[in-house]
This record gives sequence, structure tokens and C-alpha cells, in this order.
Amino acid sequence: MNILSETEESRGGSNITLPAVQTGPVEAGASPRARLFRLHEAIEIWLAEERHQLVLFAPVALGLGIAAWFMLPTARDWQAAMLIGGALAVFGLLANGLPRITIAVFGLLFALGIGTAWLRAEQVRAPVIERTWRALMIEATVEAVEPRPAEGRTRLRLIGMSGLPGLTARIGIRGDAPAGIAPGARVALRASLSPPPGPNIPGGYHFARRAWFDGIGAVGYALSDVAVVAPAPPRPGLVRRFEAFRSALTKRLQDSVGGREGGLAAALVTGDRGGIPEDVTEAMRDSGLAHLISISGLHIAVVVGGVLWATRRLLAQSERLALNMNIKLIAALAAAVAGIGYTLIAGAEVPTVRSCIAVLIVLVGLALGREAISLRLVAAGAFFILLVRPDFLLGPSFQLSFAAVTAIVALYESPLGRRFNAGKEAGRALRLWRGVLALLATGIAAEIALAPIAFFHFNQMGLYGVAANLAAIPLTSFVILPLLGLSVFLGAVGLAAPIDWLLGHALDLLIRVAEIAAAMPGAVSRLPAAPDWAFAVLILGGVWFCLWQTRRRWLALVPVAIGAVGMAAAQPPDLIVDGDGKHLAVVRDGKVALLRSRAGDYVRSMWADAAGEAISGNLETLPDARCTPDACTARIMAGGRAWTLLATRSGLLIDRAAFEPACAAADIVVSDRLLPYWCAPRWLKLDRAALGETGALSIWLDGPRIRSVAREDGVHPWARHKPAREGGGRLQRAPE
Repeated sequence: MNILSETEESRGGSNITLPAVQTGPVEAGASPRARLFRLHEAIEIWLAEERHQLVLFAPVALGLGIAAWFMLPTARDWQAAMLIGGALAVFGLLANGLPRITIAVFGLLFALGIGTAWLRAEQVRAPVIERTWRALMIEATVEAVEPRPAEGRTRLRLIGMSGLPGLTARIGIRGDAPAGIAPGARVALRASLSPPPGPNIPGGYHFARRAWFDGIGAVGYALSDVAVVAPAPPRPGLVRRFEAFRSALTKRLQDSVGGREGGLAAALVTGDRGGIPEDVTEAMRDSGLAHLISISGLHIAVVVGGVLWATRRLLAQSERLALNMNIKLIAALAAAVAGIGYTLIAGAEVPTVRSCIAVLIVLVGLALGREAISLRLVAAGAFFILLVRPDFLLGPSFQLSFAAVTAIVALYESPLGRRFNAGKEAGRALRLWRGVLALLATGIAAEIALAPIAFFHFNQMGLYGVAANLAAIPLTSFVILPLLGLSVFLGAVGLAAPIDWLLGHALDLLIRVAEIAAAMPGAVSRLPAAPDWAFAVLILGGVWFCLWQTRRRWLALVPVAIGAVGMAAAQPPDLIVDGDGKHLAVVRDGKVALLRSRAGDYVRSMWADAAGEAISGNLETLPDARCTPDACTARIMAGGRAWTLLATRSGLLIDRAAFEPACAAADIVVSDRLLPYWCAPRWLKLDRAALGETGALSIWLDGPRIRSVAREDGVHPWARHKPAREGGGRLQRAPE
């Protein structure tokens, strides 16, 4: 029988006539060549049906190449992957047929992605210090000042350090920046400097990688007051006035609106989130409303859409203008100016710039009378961003924003989504009902798209995100942002007090929505850190479902299900060791016990997220643990046997007569100092030398299996560790 013998209309409006193809069962005894030909024929018909969708996979192929460069550990692996992509491209160019051409383009873009990431990493290469300087007297030039009033400190980005040429450092100081400290000023201070730290658990937040692409080679904190050696030189008048305007606007909103509402108001206008208290940030995150704090698509769309609508309505009031001028074009230009202005005032951060570019493309489409919002627009934006900044691919901001937009646009391009826009001649009640359904469907689609990404990066997700967003997004779009616009304009003439009062109450309501949603029973679902493969399979399945149009899109349910099961079934490690051996955690029976009670909030937060459990106490609280001020031993049941752990926790040397037999009786020994040769555990010896090679470790004793930061970093330029050597007396064969 024929699977396709009729004319099918493409989305662009042209007619595609495809030949009838017999796709019935292959005759018994058919040769493998005949079967391969029949498969090729079926794939070609499928791709012909979907040929208007093929361009959407360009950023997918580019992104896979970028991801391959970050995941593969060595330069030889990168070269081999590029050769594979090139071979696919040559194969497709030498052959005929749509499938081979598709493979050729895919291979070419895959190789381009690897090369783009590699080239970008080399382009941003900058000096990085190799060791910690405890008390260093430095003189440097201030490149940027970042106030963080909610944390009671200020960050300075310093360049041009005396004695450390080419180094860029990020220094934290207590309180507000002293008078005279501004970009361009020469300052002197005593500070502690360290290399940008890597993750304290494999797969965790990788600040060293981010710092590499940001050009930061050292981080630290001031040990003395900051003295201004030379004032900042005069900056160009326009730049200086604009920066002063942003700073004054931030301070005015924080002060006039006041409290936590003022910090949130400033964040929504200038992008300065330093005034938002930590409890508000946590409530917004747990309720699924964290995206409202970051100025991105929603905020730009509301501003641009509001200016577009208001300008067209205002110009349409004049019959002469409406008849003699293209008011649609004028309104689009006014909206574009508003969008660019808002982007600049908000600090031109990456999500804001990305959203502004997308909205400008939409405005061009509207001015030309074309369909502006489509998956092609989303794909073009993603492709451009990845080509310029491939490192953004690994960031949750890029993934969350594009996942949500792709899911929503795919919904409205589907048959179900078209029903929401059908019947515009229907009554007001029916249109209102369809609008409510559309809003609900949009929230559900966005939450489904965002859930796996939130789980993967943050190991938690607000379970009431859909309900919270249904209340918060209209409040933000139709009340808060318009009030903020009025506050900015009226504040210039000192008449914003009534608006600021209303704005404070509206922002308080938004915060209360977040707090109520975050405080509900079971509001936050936590899981252990998911494996990379499960996340990748699930995301690729979701991309498949969103980008194809025919019934074959439902094949995506297979990888989505596999990835979801893999993420849900993730098991936390039995043992977590940081990169210097000072901190260690044992995960048993839903409890995370630490070796040292003075582990900082950052270590506690990262390890609790990775284990999917809260920190329960110190190691001595476990039933099979024994601790002294100098060392701890613990018995861990895993893999059908008992494992003995020995860990030091003081700087005092332990007598050999007691320590040597303890090492011999232990399966694993962990220490933050260099252990002597005669300390020989049965399996794993993790002292300063070993951890210098491996970095932080996650250890699963059921297997056993080890995951290390060094092995994942490989030879990437930000790597601080050499991959762990097999053998060497430290890693023995696992005991039976």
C-alpha cells in the first residue's frame, strides 16, 4: 500500500507533490542491499515531508559539536570528533539524495561546533595564578564595581596589577565601596588571592570554567581598607552620564520603594540584583518564579509590546497620520528604540541582549508584514548566540530560556495551539475562555520544558510552578512593569512617590505569591544529581518532539522516557571528597554527614543538592562512626560488604604506631596532608598528592565507581589537575 501518494501543502503555502512509494513488507529473501534501499527511500520521503523543518536542526548540530568539545577530555579526542564530522560532510557531498545531504550538513555543523568552542577558549586565554597568596599587597586599576547590598559587600574587578601583568582579579570588600572607587581608579590594598576554584563535587558548579571565559585569573577578598592611589580619569561624557544615570536609578528605586521590594524593583529595571535578600531569591527559586528576577524575554516583550500598542493607538487617533503615514512602521521603530534603551539600562546582560535581538527580529517581521514569531526565529537566535559565545550552551540561563521559548512556540504552531487563535469572530466570552486556556497551556508547556533542566542544574524544582506563574506573570506583565515604567519617567521630575507606593504593594504581592508557593507541603522536589547521559537523552528527545511536525515526532517519547527514568533513578554517591581533602561527606540512609562541622555554606549547599538530602550533622553522628579531634573512622555498608573509612581532621601528626595499623585496616584513607608511604589502605589512598591529581571525587561503593573532576576537565585550559594515574600505589584494585 502507499504511505504517501497525495499532494501535501507545506507550511510556506507551496504545494509539494511526492511520488507514490511502495512501503509494504519486503519480500522474503530480499537482499540486504534491497532492504537498505527501501529504508533509504522511506527516510527520503520522511525528510521531504519535513524539509521545511530541517533548518531548525542547525543549532542542534552546532550545539552537539560544542557539547562534544566540553565533554571530551583530550585534544586528540577533539580532533577525532572533528574528523568524523568532516567525513560525514564529505560522504554527503559525494552522494545523492536528501538523507545524505542532511547528514553532510549535520556533520559540517558538528565539526564547526567543536572548532568554535576550541577557538573561543583560546581567544579568551588570560593569565591565571597557580597558587594562593595569603596576604599580598597589590596596586591595580578598577575595571568594574558591583555593589551587593543584600550581602553587605561589594565586588571589584581589578586589572593592571603591579607585578602581575595581564591578570584580572575579582576581589570582595565589606560594605559599600569607599568614595572615589570607580571604573578607571587606581587603588591599593592588601588582599588574599587564589586561583578560581573548580567544583567541589564532579558535575557541580564549575566557577573555574566560567572564570576562564570571563577572563578572570584570580579571586579573593580584601584584608585591608582600599586606598585610592589615583582617581578615575574622566570618561566620555555620554558614557559617564549614562552610568551615573543607571547608578542613581538603582539607588532611587531601592530607597524610594524600600526594603526587599526596592531591591526587586531595581533588579527589574537596571538588572542589579544585589539588593534582593537571599530569602526572597530562595523563595522565587523554590516557587518556580526565579525567571522573573532575570531581565529576559518576558520583560523585553512587555516593554516593546506596550510601546508598540500605545504608539499605534496614539497615531491612529489622527486620521491624517493614519491615512498618509505607515504607522505600523513608526510604531515598530518606537518599540525598537524602547527595547534597545531598556536593554542598555538593564546592563546589557546576556539574557537581555539575547531577548532584545529576538524582539528586534520580530519587529522587522511585523514591519514587513511577515509572520514574525516562529521556530525559525528561535533557531536563528540560538545559532547566532552559540556561534559567538559557545560557552553559553552549558549555562542554565541559555538552556532555560530557549527551552521555554521553543516549547511555547512549538505549542502554538501545533494543531492544538492553532485552535487558541481560531474563531476570532467569536463572542467576547468565548475568546476570554480561549485566552485562559491558552495561558494555562503556555504555563504547562513551559514547566514541562523547564523541569528537567531545573532538576539537572539545581537538583530541585518548585512543584507549584505552574500555579505560581499563572498568578505572577499577569501581575508582573500588567501591573508591576507598567508601574515601573511610570516610576522611571515620573521619578525624573520628582513625582514618583504615589507610583512607588503602589509599586511597593504590587511587588510585595509578588513576593508573597512566591513565599506561599514555596512554603506549601512538598513544594520543592529534590533528587540526587542526575547522570549527564540521562539529561542529554531527555533533552534530545524533547528537541525531536518540538521540531518535527509529522506523527514521527511521537517517537521522541522513547528517549524522553529513558532519560526521565535515568534521572529519577539516579543514586547519590556514598562518599564525597573535596579537592584538598579538608571536607568529606558520607551519604547513608538519607543522611549527609560531614567530617568537619565548619564546612562553609557553599560546600553544604552543593553537597546537599548532589545527594538530594539536607546536611544531617557530623560524621560522629553515624552509628558506626568513631571520632577523635584528630581522626574519624566509619563503617559503610555498600555492595554487599562493609567498607572501612579513615579520615584525618586536624593538622597534628598521629603516632605511627597507632596510624599505620589503622591505615592497613582501612579500605579508604582521606587526608588533607601528604601521608607517608607506610600508610597503605586496602583500596584507596586520598592524600594531598592524590587529590592534587584527581580534584574532587564522588565515590559509589556499589561497584565500586569513582567520578573525578580531573578526568572530566581533561586538558581543557581551565583544568587545574592532571587526570589521575592508574596505579601509582594510591588506587589499588577494589577488595573482594
